[in-house]
Amino acid sequence: MRFLLIEDNKQLASAVVDRLMLDGHVVDHAPDIQTAYDFTATTDYDLILLDIMLPDGDGRTFLAQRRNQNSRTPVIVLTARSEVSDRVGILDLGADDYMVKPIDFSELEARCRAVLRRRGGEARNLLILGDMSFDSLSGTLKVGEHTIQLRARELRLFEILAKAPGKVFSKASLMNHLVSYDEDVSENAIEVYVGRLRKHLQNSNVKITTIRGLGYKLGIE
Repeated sequence: MRFLLIEDNKQLASAVVDRLMLDGHVVDHAPDIQTAYDFTATTDYDLILLDIMLPDGDGRTFLAQRRNQNSRTPVIVLTARSEVSDRVGILDLGADDYMVKPIDFSELEARCRAVLRRRGGEARNLLILGDMSFDSLSGTLKVGEHTIQLRARELRLFEILAKAPGKVFSKASLMNHLVSYDEDVSENAIEVYVGRLRKHLQNSNVKITTIRGLGYKLGIE
């Protein structure tokens, strides 16, 4: 998944980015609201982590504008404000969740998973399709009695395909979810990850199909 972190504290931002990238996510960091506007103008994010007090304005203004533009991207607000009235105001503006600083990284990861599940209409981390089950929390793929531990990029790529079976994803779309602005990675990397996933699925009736000229889709054969 591709996240946008809007946070002006460099030390905190670096720690959050490192932690989420270890979990296989791609994280772009915006230190201020204007940079966040620039990023969101060209990139669709799966989740936004938003600080309130920023050098060039109030994060609540950014949140309100996103919701006024009918953006459905989930937003978790990171705030130092602990008053009930502040938290209520943040939720009423359209935030999906909030965390009071200092944050616990394990809790942040859990809240990210919970928000993404709710937005996808899911109640748990386990997805079953055909004779395969996929646990996005443990990063495991199970075919029959065989369990495979997916690598970080394989996990996030499979997560994208598995949450929308039958939908065709172009290489460019998959790259957008898997690679940050700071990485120099070609679209050929997607072919490598798809090849690895196909090997994992070789004994399953769930397959990744190439749609020539369009991209890839996951489905039951």
